[in-house]
Amino acid sequence: MSDGPFLQLSQVRKDFGDFSALKDIDLTIQKGEFVCFLGPSGCGKTTLLRIIAGLELQTAGQIFQGGRDISRLPPAMRDYGIVFQSYALFPNLSVFDNVSYGLVNRKTPRAEVRQRVTDLVKLVGLPGSEAKFPGQLSGGQQQRIALARALATAPGLLLLDEPLSALDALERVRLRHEIRSLQQTLGVTTIMVTHDQEEALSVADRIVVMNHGVIEQVGTPMEIYREPASPFVADFVGKVNVLAANRVNGRLQLGRLSLPGHDHNNGPVKAYLRPEDVLARPIAPGDDHVFDACIEGIDFLGSYCHVHVSSPAIADQKLTVYLSLNFLYEQSLQVGSQVKLKLLPERVKVF
Repeated sequence: MSDGPFLQLSQVRKDFGDFSALKDIDLTIQKGEFVCFLGPSGCGKTTLLRIIAGLELQTAGQIFQGGRDISRLPPAMRDYGIVFQSYALFPNLSVFDNVSYGLVNRKTPRAEVRQRVTDLVKLVGLPGSEAKFPGQLSGGQQQRIALARALATAPGLLLLDEPLSALDALERVRLRHEIRSLQQTLGVTTIMVTHDQEEALSVADRIVVMNHGVIEQVGTPMEIYREPASPFVADFVGKVNVLAANRVNGRLQLGRLSLPGHDHNNGPVKAYLRPEDVLARPIAPGDDHVFDACIEGIDFLGSYCHVHVSSPAIADQKLTVYLSLNFLYEQSLQVGSQVKLKLLPERVKVF
């Protein structure tokens, strides 16, 4: 086994006629990592996964797995298991036969097959279901069986193509945590394609943010969220306020607010600010970057709310902040109320 990256993509390109779905993708993934390909529909993330699997052939570029060049190998000669959005179980086969399918094809001894299937079905939380058929299982249970089938041959790489998008919201949250726990238990290198930012932030070691066939940024969930490398990443991952501002002699002028710590390239810019980086309390007398705002709308989201405000201090621009339900009740705040807010200048991103 190579001491280098477990998976390495070099200058991978995919063209469909005149359309470039992927443009010179370079990426390295370490052994045991859980990596999410995240991006909007049509950004190229599923095409990239299919190229890694050998289900699509790249127009140009190389792929190495464990130091072995797999760029032109057929799927059967690559070391991976795959789970699709649609489960793709054989409806006429029992759970046992679905999970054991790859093992039987490899002519694994019968006793070994039985033990492996029993262990995996138990591992995915469905012990005793070997005799059932896919039609007798819920969507979440079917996806668990699809996961067990993908893991049956102990692959070095697990590929997940939007495996949770067909499930309801509660099942999706439950299963994504189970997949992450299972991945950590087995230590299998995993790539998951998703368009759900919350899903990616909650399970990934690293996120690959894609847009229009290119990689915008690769980083940990915290890096992607707190240090976005481009306006697209800032806007796509999490909620963000985009405000018109001006840079003047090393300061950022945001309406009447003057924020320090910016370069000396004077001129109009866009300032990006997360809702949680505008505080309603505690605000001490003499605090900087404090302004009064008027509440124009409240979106109730359970324990906290999206509160939409505007203020002459920021040139009457609209701003969304997160406030707890308890705070709104304690302060008797409602639409039309005035609220004092403090902006954290070190959290403002300018592109």
